[in-house]
Amino acid sequence: MTSLGGGYHLTTIGTDQRGTSNWAGVGRPYSQSFAHLCAGAIVPLLDATEAVLGRSAGCRLADVGCGTGNLTARAIDRGAEVTGIDPDAEMLALARATAPHAELLLGGVPNLPLAPDTFDAVVANFVVNHVDDPRAAVADLKRVCRPGGVVAVTMWPSELSAINRLWSDVVEASGAAAPGQQRLPEDKDFDRTEQGLNELLVGAGLDEVQTETLAWDFAIDAEDLWAGPAGGVGGIGKIVTSQSPSMQSTMRHEYLRLVAPMTSGGKVVLPAVALLGIGQAPQPDRLGTCY
Repeated sequence: MTSLGGGYHLTTIGTDQRGTSNWAGVGRPYSQSFAHLCAGAIVPLLDATEAVLGRSAGCRLADVGCGTGNLTARAIDRGAEVTGIDPDAEMLALARATAPHAELLLGGVPNLPLAPDTFDAVVANFVVNHVDDPRAAVADLKRVCRPGGVVAVTMWPSELSAINRLWSDVVEASGAAAPGQQRLPEDKDFDRTEQGLNELLVGAGLDEVQTETLAWDFAIDAEDLWAGPAGGVGGIGKIVTSQSPSMQSTMRHEYLRLVAPMTSGGKVVLPAVALLGIGQAPQPDRLGTCY
């Protein structure tokens, strides 16, 4: 049992920690920074799921990789019965505060602590792009989805995003040492495009697969955004926290210089782009009804 404080406990069942090393133990700086970026895809993801199912109220939804619970809370607001799953206990402690009425479990793909054919909807917001075996991950999402139910995922595309370009410019301008980009083995990887995501979902056995590109403006206070790298979140966080204190100070200085022209109304504003994919678990007769 893992204590989350306040008398609440989680049972550790079938936890798989692969692909989560950049996110373990960084829940608070993630919540302050990159969680706001990822939240931009929540409404489109839930809207797409609801469009297939017909409604959210009363539907059983699994939020896989729930993180700090933003999507979980939104789905509950729509009337869904939500189970949130994440491999990091600190993230789940934050999710408990964000979504106090959700069931929360410690675990991750491809060994979700969930029974087969359980949920009307299984969603994963920016999860499959972080795991070591995306195909096994999507297969596990499908496994716990009931026949005729919905599996919906979001992910970052392969094209260089505005925020990643910013981090690259910070590293270059500061002269910080940075490791080379890590990629999955060829037999595990897939194209981070609409077509590649389509093939990933179809390959997992999902029907009626659709993919689209989402675009929105991401606005955040400059200090809140920097809290992510400074707190060790993601690849850029590993780079920043591996530097000497003086180099970290230099990187922060260059960051503030670079975001100055991107700031409007006191917020750093960056365009964000993501991929959304949705499909249905095969069903011999009845589709799209929550029960």
